[in-house]
Amino acid sequence: MADTNHLVALQSRLSREKARLAAARSPKEIQTRTVWVAQAEREVAAELRFLGLPDAPVNIDEILDDDIFAELSK
Repeated sequence: MADTNHLVALQSRLSREKARLAAARSPKEIQTRTVWVAQAEREVAAELRFLGLPDAPVNIDEILDDDIFAELSK
């Protein structure tokens, strides 16, 4: 199993940056924070690729029971 600590840290940073962007008031701050959010999103995407994980969230309703059981039996 791959170590996902770095991914978790990157996702936490992205979450905080999005919250700060939402709270930003001045146009300059919004512009700056928008760049930082985009950078954090690229870093998360790169880490997901590095770990070999899907870059889009998985919808649990779309996973077949047979696929789940196969993964669990490994």
